[in-house]
Amino acid sequence: MVELTKLNDEEVLEEIARARDAITAQVRKRIYGQEELIEHLLIALFARGHCLLKGVPGLAKTYLISTLAEVLSLDFNRIQFTPDLMPSDITGTDILEEDHATGRRYFKFIKGPVFTNLLLADEINRTPPKTQAALLQSMQEYKVSAGGTTYDLTRPFMVFATQNPIEQEGTYPLPEAQLDRFMFNLNVEYPNADDEFLIAKHTTRSEPAELEEVLSAQQIIDLQELVLRVPVEDEVIRYAVSLVRRTRGKDETAPDYVRQYLSWGAGPRASQYLVLSAKARALLMGRPSPDMEDIRALAKPILRHRILTNFQADAQRITPDDIIERLITS
Repeated sequence: MVELTKLNDEEVLEEIARARDAITAQVRKRIYGQEELIEHLLIALFARGHCLLKGVPGLAKTYLISTLAEVLSLDFNRIQFTPDLMPSDITGTDILEEDHATGRRYFKFIKGPVFTNLLLADEINRTPPKTQAALLQSMQEYKVSAGGTTYDLTRPFMVFATQNPIEQEGTYPLPEAQLDRFMFNLNVEYPNADDEFLIAKHTTRSEPAELEEVLSAQQIIDLQELVLRVPVEDEVIRYAVSLVRRTRGKDETAPDYVRQYLSWGAGPRASQYLVLSAKARALLMGRPSPDMEDIRALAKPILRHRILTNFQADAQRITPDDIIERLITS
């Protein structure tokens, strides 16, 4: 990928489109189907967002993330979350060492797996909230505090977490503060018949396909900076803010069905993420600025984990996605 600062606006859009196509082509050497999921992961990547992936076992959630890290030439660490995992197992810990020359003892900080570019938090809901909270500072501030010292994380830094929605024994619900740190809550669905045929055909052979690196860490940072500079019409921002405010039952613009079925609405971070991710989506689709369709297209993965349905909605099997669908179509 060429240096973006040396290109005009039209050339920048063409270069980003080429990078998108190259990344997608490499990922599809190993992952079959899941086009929308891959698109959302790329949007989150360039919008500096974290993702929570929900799906039953065996849908290649972990394999997809590790493949993406390999294509992007990023440092990658995976943490298997378990009930006995401690916060220091994520952030790192101080160990006592001795200087053999002087005999003096001192504490040395050993960095944990969070010190990477792309962190996969596998089955994040299998560890208690105390340990889940170890990721809060790193996800928001890109820093880790330990032993009275604050350490910076290497950019780019993203957390992709997986969660099994079926098996609930031995799991812990994610705190609202933790959920709110994730830009997207993505549902990983079963593949269709054709994709499942390709999975069975190609993954039962010898070695997986060789991948080519498409972007470096610095190029990803440059693209993330470019997303921040994308202009957005005030009308589009107002639509995003209006959509979020209508999820709050106490807001005067909220429709009756929101007051009836929701006990809690989305906060201001949802508005920020709608605008930011819309910028990234527009660039990846070759457009210089986002429109309202970008907001509508990203509303469900951004809002579904930020609104809370009440007992009446649960009794009638009304989901957050049902509410969001009504909001974006009304």
